[in-house]
Amino acid sequence: MVLRMIKAATDLPVHQTEKILRICLIVSLAFHVVMVLTLQNAVPTFLAGEYLRTYRVELLRPPVDDMDLEEKPDTDIVKPEEPAAPKPSSEESQETISLDTEDKRYVTYAQAIKERIAGQWKYPQEARKKKLEGRLVALFSLNREGALTRMEVTRSSGHDVLDREAERAIQSAAPFPPFPSTISVSRLNINVSFDYTLTKKK
Repeated sequence: MVLRMIKAATDLPVHQTEKILRICLIVSLAFHVVMVLTLQNAVPTFLAGEYLRTYRVELLRPPVDDMDLEEKPDTDIVKPEEPAAPKPSSEESQETISLDTEDKRYVTYAQAIKERIAGQWKYPQEARKKKLEGRLVALFSLNREGALTRMEVTRSSGHDVLDREAERAIQSAAPFPPFPSTISVSRLNINVSFDYTLTKKK
């Protein structure tokens, strides 16, 4: 039918018409091949570009899988090395003194403590009657507010009645004055001795 249309339009012989048709088919085929190749390059860029994006992730540091933990025990990444214990600050520190201390930081405060305890201390009447004598040493602790936090007899006089009176005198004298600015520790341990003597020794 196509041959007839071309023949009717051009009024050419059949063999020339067939030749023209072959040329048209070859040209058309070449045109379609070019179009297909062009579309293959164009479609991924303009139509399917959203689905063909490629993402790349880079590590900021190399992996540590090759680390030999047995050869380097000092670099334990599971349990970090514990820091050295900090030195105690003034809030955690303490000092031990006696009531007869000559340390200028504590002399005035120790004298005030001594006077308060002396004002409460008495020679027990029972011990006087029995003529009991002895010397004991007690240790007690104060916080910065002057509160009594601990007390014990570290060396007994050998008589319970004398030991109990010394403990009672310390407890009755408490609470003591707050620490002055010259004392920077948070706890002050104080050694105090009680000497029970009825007769003067020459």
